[in-house]
Amino acid sequence: MPAEASAHLRLLGENLAIARKRRRETLGTWASRIGVSEPTLSRMERGDPTVSMAVYATALWMMGRSRALADAADPQLDLGALESDVRAAQARSIRRQRKAVPTAAAPARSATPRRSAR
Repeated sequence: MPAEASAHLRLLGENLAIARKRRRETLGTWASRIGVSEPTLSRMERGDPTVSMAVYATALWMMGRSRALADAADPQLDLGALESDVRAAQARSIRRQRKAVPTAAAPARSATPRRSAR
């Protein structure tokens, strides 16, 4: 697991622990409400990546923050894909501009037809 992702998962676990404590819920009560054992809840609060996403999702739901799950991968917030889309649009724009530039004009022909020498 990348270090940055691991750090964010630990922070999520810490924040969930703070939320539980602010609600004055014991580890046992909160674990029971989520439907997990106390050791599993403790691991979640430490940001253990082996804890099921469903446990994290249920804890967020209990806090009234389940919408955060949908926002986590919201396409409108996906900056990597947005940058890729912008680069693709710029490339299309450059191709269109190149097509719009007229090519060198062919030499003009005179209005009077040439007579062939016989």
